[in-house]
Amino acid sequence: MDQEYRKLLEKQGYGFIGEHSALKICGWTKKSIRDEGVCYKEKFYGIRAHRCIQMTPAVNFCDMDCVYCWRDRNNSPFGKADDPKEMLDKSIIEQERLLNGFGGLDKANKDKLKEAFAPKHVAISLNGEPTYYPKISELIKEVHRRNWSSFLVTNGQLPEVLEKIELPTQLYISLDSPTEDIHKKITRAKRDDSWQRLMKSLDIMKKLKDKTRTTLRLTIVKCLNDVNPEGYADLFDKADPTFIEVKAYMFVGASRQRLLLENMPRHHEVKEFAEEICKYCDYKIIDEQEASRVILLMKQDFDGRIMKWDN
Repeated sequence: MDQEYRKLLEKQGYGFIGEHSALKICGWTKKSIRDEGVCYKEKFYGIRAHRCIQMTPAVNFCDMDCVYCWRDRNNSPFGKADDPKEMLDKSIIEQERLLNGFGGLDKANKDKLKEAFAPKHVAISLNGEPTYYPKISELIKEVHRRNWSSFLVTNGQLPEVLEKIELPTQLYISLDSPTEDIHKKITRAKRDDSWQRLMKSLDIMKKLKDKTRTTLRLTIVKCLNDVNPEGYADLFDKADPTFIEVKAYMFVGASRQRLLLENMPRHHEVKEFAEEICKYCDYKIIDEQEASRVILLMKQDFDGRIMKWDN
């Protein structure tokens, strides 16, 4: 792990729970504790924002350098792979440490804060590409052993891992381009066969639909990939996911060095583009959250979409 990069991330609010593993308190976790709103994942799926850990087992590596990514990129070797159990044990401690200041905040909902110290959900994303972590299946198994939910977000560059992985509660694949040419411009991927790898991962996703909840996530960058709705529709058919999230690029972090404020679409623009895609496929708008500029598409809603948790 590059130590200068680690120091940079720590200044940005990351808490390390291993050599190459870290978490960061999500802005929606903080908002939820202050009773100022909840993450769209809570609205769409029942994932309670104040009890969610936003973490990554691969803060050190990603094989893409997407123009819209708000993270500073710095690839370094894994070295010794962090232990999944130790990682999750430390994540509880680190989550509490980073949230401890809320105890003295008048606006804080003290009941939610207490629950936040006992997490129930793990979003495995945050930074880097988690499928490069050699113990990703063991991590997901450990999450489920604790009766927590797991949301795994991948760029789909390792289909050979997705074929064998322990399935998370909900599997995400990022899909940000309707064509290979746009894909290359946006992702600036390290692999020459990046698009072909992504296509294979979409094929795998289709096979997993009856085994776990699957999601395609589109990050829409205005004047860059908000084109060719027919192309996106074809890829939706290829992957046949349970859910599709069409979300706005946000002009934050390191992305401001590569894009302009004008590249950030408004909510109504994201919705209008989602509606265009829906004209060419069987998906339709089911839900939305304007604060996050995100639209949820499904073929048909179902009772279990919003998951229930004991406490």
